[in-house]
Amino acid sequence: MVRWPWYVKGLMTWIVWALLSAVFAALTAILAKIGVANVDPNLATAVRTSVVVVFAWGLALLTRQPGALQAFTPKTWLYLTLSGIATGSSWLCYFRALQTGEASRVAPLDKLSVVLVIPIAVLFLGERMTWGKALGAVLIFTGAMALAFDK
Repeated sequence: MVRWPWYVKGLMTWIVWALLSAVFAALTAILAKIGVANVDPNLATAVRTSVVVVFAWGLALLTRQPGALQAFTPKTWLYLTLSGIATGSSWLCYFRALQTGEASRVAPLDKLSVVLVIPIAVLFLGERMTWGKALGAVLIFTGAMALAFDK
């Protein structure tokens, strides 16, 4: 198990992790756009997914907590399986879009998932809708449209 130094633990808040996710997502778009050129996008997605599987299992085994697998319930397995299917479907569509579209136009439309998550989280997870979330969703939607359809 990896033990992080105290100064790293203090820095690694959800905000830092989310920003790192955005950086890696940006790299994903650029690297995938280059990688999907002149190949079948479904096969490219399979290759990418295989790399993710190996990487994720390696990290999970390296950092696992004792007894972590026992915490998995049938409900956990169901929702993680459905999430995996949704992820795979998203990646297949994303690679298909990247193959023919510009990365700087495809990626903003892909990020409309943020706009969709907000009402879904309110309806199904009981999260509160606030003016800030509503305004943010409108701004993200407007920005994505401006970027995606800019000529």
